[in-house]
Amino acid sequence: MTAHRQASPPTSVTRPAWRTWAQRLVVTVILALTVGWTSSTAMKWDATFTTPAGFGRGLLHGALMPLAWPTLITGRDQTIYAPSNSGRTYKLGYSLGVNACGLLFFGWFFTRLRRWRKTSVPGPGSR
Repeated sequence: MTAHRQASPPTSVTRPAWRTWAQRLVVTVILALTVGWTSSTAMKWDATFTTPAGFGRGLLHGALMPLAWPTLITGRDQTIYAPSNSGRTYKLGYSLGVNACGLLFFGWFFTRLRRWRKTSVPGPGSR
């Protein structure tokens, strides 16, 4: 004979709100420092090239430009635009890189925001 066990309700451990926010703050700071260091290192490596920057490097610079913000906010200067470039093609790549980076970031941000709002705010007509 098999004994029937009654299923116990799952217990969920809730953390205090301050702990969740503190953990998110620490992760955000670590991520910002990592992004800033990576961006700074990539731009220093890119500065070693002697040829004028073209479309591809413009795309890279444009994508890295928003990522340079943590480095710039901490007071360290960082090049975010190649002074020696090919002109229009570099600028097209740079613009595309900035917009692609913005699309990825804000697309992710607003997707998370929409998901959060769906789970925390009741829709119209619900009580």
